[in-house]
Amino acid sequence: MTITTLAAETVGNPAANIGIFSLFVVVTMIVVIKASKRNATADEFFTGGRGFSGPQNGIAIAGDYLSAASFLGIAGAIAVYGYDGFLYSIGFLVAWLVALLLVAELLRNTGKFTMADVLSFRLKQRPVRLAAAISTLTVSLFYLLAQMAGAGGLVALLLDVNSRAGQSIVIAVVGVLMIVYVLVGGMKGTTWVQIIKAVLLIAGAGLMTFMVLSKFGLNFSEILGSAQSAISEATTKGVSGRDVLAPGAQYGGSLTSQINFISLALALVLGTAGLPHVLMRFYTVPTAKEARRSVVWAIALIGAFYLFTLVLGYGAAALVGPDRILGAAGGVNSAAPLLAFELGGVILLGVISAVAFATILAVVAGLTITASASFAHDIYASVLKSHKVTEDEQVRVSRITAVVLGVFAIGLGILANGQNVAFLVALAFAVAAAANLPTILYSLYWKRFNTRGALWSMYGGLISTIVLIVFSPAVSGSKTAMIPGADFAYFPLANPGIVSIPLAFALGIIGTLTSRDTGDAVLNAEMEVRSLTGVGAEKAVAH
Repeated sequence: MTITTLAAETVGNPAANIGIFSLFVVVTMIVVIKASKRNATADEFFTGGRGFSGPQNGIAIAGDYLSAASFLGIAGAIAVYGYDGFLYSIGFLVAWLVALLLVAELLRNTGKFTMADVLSFRLKQRPVRLAAAISTLTVSLFYLLAQMAGAGGLVALLLDVNSRAGQSIVIAVVGVLMIVYVLVGGMKGTTWVQIIKAVLLIAGAGLMTFMVLSKFGLNFSEILGSAQSAISEATTKGVSGRDVLAPGAQYGGSLTSQINFISLALALVLGTAGLPHVLMRFYTVPTAKEARRSVVWAIALIGAFYLFTLVLGYGAAALVGPDRILGAAGGVNSAAPLLAFELGGVILLGVISAVAFATILAVVAGLTITASASFAHDIYASVLKSHKVTEDEQVRVSRITAVVLGVFAIGLGILANGQNVAFLVALAFAVAAAANLPTILYSLYWKRFNTRGALWSMYGGLISTIVLIVFSPAVSGSKTAMIPGADFAYFPLANPGIVSIPLAFALGIIGTLTSRDTGDAVLNAEMEVRSLTGVGAEKAVAH
């Protein structure tokens, strides 16, 4: 049986799928246009005028954080690899707790628009802002890569588009929609899209979870047993006979594989606290109290969703089977849509697919507004113009950056089409954990930290991570690599976190201690007071 036939048999009615998705696009576009009526100032465009309540921002954070990797990639990874796939869910959830306990509120109190506001507060503005903006743009591009790849795989399944060219066109359409959301709505419009998407995603996943449990008499053990039986009966090479209830299906066996798992875990757990688009969400609330409330809402929603993925993943293995998942046009990313079709036919598939599309659009819009704000505020206004720039000019430059970034994201998404989106997001987490997290922590907690330490840490972490990714099996040397025909995989690990993250922390210490710069005592004291109390958080941070 050919892949085309299999895909056509399992995805239902392409016209219904695209119709439901189009309805979502129309509704959210109306919301974005209405939300954009007051978007004149930089504060309104970048932070939504700090006008969102804690619960609203918490739902939006969940919408920003629960990406295509969470819905499509993790469900697929659990369906094929079982226990090892669920490790992604655990990593993403624990990572949020790290961000909450160490970074979130202090960062919100100290900054104004972007992560670079905090990193450059008591250091030399121009070089640190430049480094932070480059890091933000790089992380955003890696993350966008994953979302675009998810879009290509999902549409391949929904519309039975099996040609590479057809999927590339779809990725381009998603990219154009993303650009429009950001240009029209700014942070305010983007936030409302994320709120709508979070409600739809969590409700949809909850409904599917209940439907799966109902099929097995609300007995989760029955689901696990059926999933194991389905894996045992699979005919796909390398899948049949796996024990998906025990660790090791994906990261067991060789020492290299086990080290790769530790590297992945480090990247997942530490990466969130360095993700600029998640951290920027804390600037959209008016007070530190609302920031804390938003975190409580976000954790509750994100935690519930990752529990749902366990049922959805094993449910897909039991009800759909790994052969059909891996044989469908979207590959491993098809597990959740195929499960929806199995449970509720064309209508549920269309709804869940629209939710998945909403997920991709909302996350890429959030990433784009963050990256474009960073370029406009940190590079253009602060480095190139030395803060001698109007707010209108900043917003205009941000919009131009959004268009350029969107074009880059489309090109890279086409290149990464077919990869597991959860894995691609893990690479973005590795870049964020190495390039951003050490400098954020040192800036907030170490008074001796100085400009040289920040630059060594950011550039060292960023360059080492990217170089190791380029020479890893993720890019070349295997059939599942981004460039399958080439082989320059000199670094054995697919995720470089275990090397690049400790290296970045070490470079921050070495750079600081080898410099005579001991910092400005007044600025150090001001930053400490501001980070702990939030006093002055609305003021400009230039000095």
